[in-house]
Amino acid sequence: MEVRNGACLEMGEDPIVQGVEFVVQLHASSVDTIQGPCTQVKLAVHYVEGFFVGNAHKSRQCIFDSHVRSSIATSKDICTSLLQFVSATEAVRQPKLSRRAKRKKQESSWLCGNHSLPWSLVCKQGLRKAKQFKDQKKLKIGLVGFGNYGQFLAETMVKQGHTVLAHSRSDYSAIGRKMRVHFFRDADDFCEEHPEVIVLCTSILSTEGVLQALPLQRLRRNTLFVDVLSVKEFPKNLLLQVLPTEFDVLCTHPMFGPQSGRGSWRNLPFVYDRVRIGKGTRDQRCEKFLDIFCSEGCRMVEMSCEEHDRHAASSQFITHTVGRVLCKLGLNSTPINTKGYETLLDLVENTGGDSFDLYYGLFMYNINATEELDRLELAFDSVKKQLFSQLHNVLRSQLFERVSTEEIIPAPIRTVENTAVVSTQLAKSKQTASILDVENYSESLNSTSHK
Repeated sequence: MEVRNGACLEMGEDPIVQGVEFVVQLHASSVDTIQGPCTQVKLAVHYVEGFFVGNAHKSRQCIFDSHVRSSIATSKDICTSLLQFVSATEAVRQPKLSRRAKRKKQESSWLCGNHSLPWSLVCKQGLRKAKQFKDQKKLKIGLVGFGNYGQFLAETMVKQGHTVLAHSRSDYSAIGRKMRVHFFRDADDFCEEHPEVIVLCTSILSTEGVLQALPLQRLRRNTLFVDVLSVKEFPKNLLLQVLPTEFDVLCTHPMFGPQSGRGSWRNLPFVYDRVRIGKGTRDQRCEKFLDIFCSEGCRMVEMSCEEHDRHAASSQFITHTVGRVLCKLGLNSTPINTKGYETLLDLVENTGGDSFDLYYGLFMYNINATEELDRLELAFDSVKKQLFSQLHNVLRSQLFERVSTEEIIPAPIRTVENTAVVSTQLAKSKQTASILDVENYSESLNSTSHK
């Protein structure tokens, strides 16, 4: 927190908007001290090159209030509104001076500490400073792989004002023009544009081949390489092995895609690991890239690649496995769907849209996936065993209850008429025992004849 000329303010979320809001509020106020959740004075000075402290004319205060309320959305709107009416009011109030005399008076008053710059100049400088600040936060990002996921990320990056380049084996020129993305079919042309950040949006299986095919010598030596693969140990080792030591490496995993991240990224997890990041401006560049996801409301989770793969095997891989098994069952919606069944249908929809290469990559390039698959199989066998064991107990109970009932029934009277019927029933019910008895009897006959 900083204090200057009796003004005391705290840090805010949007320094550009709040910086200009503070200057407007301070100039329009009738008191010398303003306290609130706006940006501190340092930011206000940085963006608008000065501010006024002191009483303002009542008429001018009303004009400020009306314009600020109607144009509070962005700093540009505020400055533009101020410029529209301040220029007219100052033309009446200010004496007629030559351009040179005006400039000399403004410079002398500012250097002497008398902050009485004309508001028209303040607004112009505020716009310029705000634009410079925004430009400093923008990155030149190159996407290697411009399929569904690459386009999904590019949409948000372009919306935030970043310059986005793209390179892919397939021709996405038309889609690139529509999305305001500069698409390059040739890898050399792509690298010669010198993007600050290279984002690998390829499949897990093709990452190694794509990385080795890039003309790394055409990139700047401090380029930041970022991967967004669903496994982390494999790309980490690959990037450290292939890339020169001057390149920065950031391993990330946005744990959402075009389906789950459709509409908003708020509260969706974004995992990252600063594998190799330089200091100074290189660290600031890394923060700017992470801010792309942080500003969209993602839940930022810093985690090592090894720990990520352990958790992903027991969550993401199992989710995809169960989803694909349910997809093989051909589940369909019914008129009596329960909430649980709707959840299963959503799981099938989310996982069924992903390619099998992605699922195979989750299995092949995560050392923990095999163990989780074995555990899943054992768990399924355990459930089956428990189910059939319970069924076996029920059948045994019914069987022995029937036998006990038959023992209570008295034996039938042996007559000539029913002897054949009883013999037939006994033969049918004891076929196995009869066969064994016959074999034993024939063996006894053979032993007796030998004697």
